[in-house]
Amino acid sequence: MQVGEVLRKKTSARVVTVGMNETVGVAAQLMRTSNISALVVNDVVCTEGNTAVGMFTERDVVRAIASQGAAGVNLKVSQLISVQRLVACSSTDTLEHVRHLMNLHHIRHLPVIDNFELSGVISMRDVSAAFDEITAGPAQTAA
Repeated sequence: MQVGEVLRKKTSARVVTVGMNETVGVAAQLMRTSNISALVVNDVVCTEGNTAVGMFTERDVVRAIASQGAAGVNLKVSQLISVQRLVACSSTDTLEHVRHLMNLHHIRHLPVIDNFELSGVISMRDVSAAFDEITAGPAQTAA
């Protein structure tokens, strides 16, 4: 199964993003109101639209608070993400490849980028549910 198939089946395909110059507090509020645990970080300096440069997760919020206390909410998102190398996949990648990337990099969310544009986000939960669906087979999923 390919990533694109999983994205098409997701009930909420809306991708929530945050600018790299926003604060941890703003990012945390976005995650809370959207009921999600990760945001795609956009490079707001780019002149031709927004470019995905990283992921900001609940782990980053915890890291900010643990290192700075309450003042951690005022840190910029850019101070907590690694922009050197964005780990991403495309909609034509297999779930096996995505699972390998997630395990290799110890991450739970991957931006899906096709033709240099953000198509969605796939999570470890999405991958796990897809594998469950595959192993259950058509007889059990119809029941």
